[in-house]
Amino acid sequence: MTLSPARYDAIILGAGGAGLMCAAMAGQAGKRVLVIDHADEPGKKILISGGGRCNFTNVETAADRYLSANPHFAKSALGRYRPADFIALVEKHGIAWHEKTLGQLFCDGSARQIVAMLMDECAQGGVDFAFSTSIGEIGHDGALFRVGEHEAPALVIATGGPSIPKMGATGIAYDIARRFGLKVVEPRPALVPLTLGREDILFRDLSGVSAEVRAKTGKTAFREAALFTHRGLSGPAILQISSYWRHGESVHIDFAPDAPRDWLRAIKREKPRATLKGAVSMRLPDRLSMALVERLSGDDTNWGLIQLAEMKDALLEQIERQLSGWAFHPNGTEGYAKAEVTAGGISTAGLSSKTLEAAKVPGLYAIGEAVDVTGWLGGYNFQWAWASGVAAAQAIAARG
Repeated sequence: MTLSPARYDAIILGAGGAGLMCAAMAGQAGKRVLVIDHADEPGKKILISGGGRCNFTNVETAADRYLSANPHFAKSALGRYRPADFIALVEKHGIAWHEKTLGQLFCDGSARQIVAMLMDECAQGGVDFAFSTSIGEIGHDGALFRVGEHEAPALVIATGGPSIPKMGATGIAYDIARRFGLKVVEPRPALVPLTLGREDILFRDLSGVSAEVRAKTGKTAFREAALFTHRGLSGPAILQISSYWRHGESVHIDFAPDAPRDWLRAIKREKPRATLKGAVSMRLPDRLSMALVERLSGDDTNWGLIQLAEMKDALLEQIERQLSGWAFHPNGTEGYAKAEVTAGGISTAGLSSKTLEAAKVPGLYAIGEAVDVTGWLGGYNFQWAWASGVAAAQAIAARG
């Protein structure tokens, strides 16, 4: 639809989760809103999320589940729009949902239901849309923002980050922010598989093998499944830890997170003729057990075939320690192409935590993934999109 030049109360850049939520709430508060997006339809990232079923929130949402240069920044918005509020909206639209592990909520049907819900909410607020539209130059005379032939006293940056570029994602949010003097925390891929090289490259032979582990980097650890791939490491535990990992750091994997401290020695007492590989296989998949045991000896000795009775307790204790803290040395990540979100972004130092408005540019707002607030895997980033969108919408509604 081609829109005639018009004056709006707010122009929102980006028709993703945060932008649609902000538009709907501001529109329903009586504001005239325009949403501009270069894509030909709304919510493209929503449609592919959660395997097509949209992991739309997490009931365990709290500010400590988010990364940011200011770890307290997300508290205000998240505290005022909670998972229960979005669940109520979902149920109002008759969308069936279910809870999986770790507080993750998914649609029973399709992610398209969430997009349709948001568009219906926008329709109720009389929101206008301009799809397949480039943003171009943004003008600002101190009172009004001008985008193309349209102008408004409020402009919302909701264009997300550069993760998943095949969906059309770019770093335009950062260009706009810098244009108005806002600082940007260096963006990087997050919730992304890690790649392995050098001596770790041998583990690529295990592509397709997964196991429940505890992955740790620095002081941060996650207990979930890890998956070996043809390029390195993936799976929920690795995606989680990737957001905290930095180049040059190691990732330590506990392959027996439920095992008591002396588990190999206990097996030795109960089954002295068991081989080391057989004992390790009691807790790990066979292929993984074999690969780990082969690398444990570090020489031509095949420890895997040696019976536990022939191994000293001190050696078994050493092996237990290695299996509970196996060091991997990632040489990188699979980049934005495989990253679910972007860490870093528009610095929170220049934004109000209550309204998401730029302190030095009245009427300019930044929400969602564009901001330096990055959630854990499992619906947390959607909840930030909803909460930050609502916070900005409330502020726009209060502008008078």
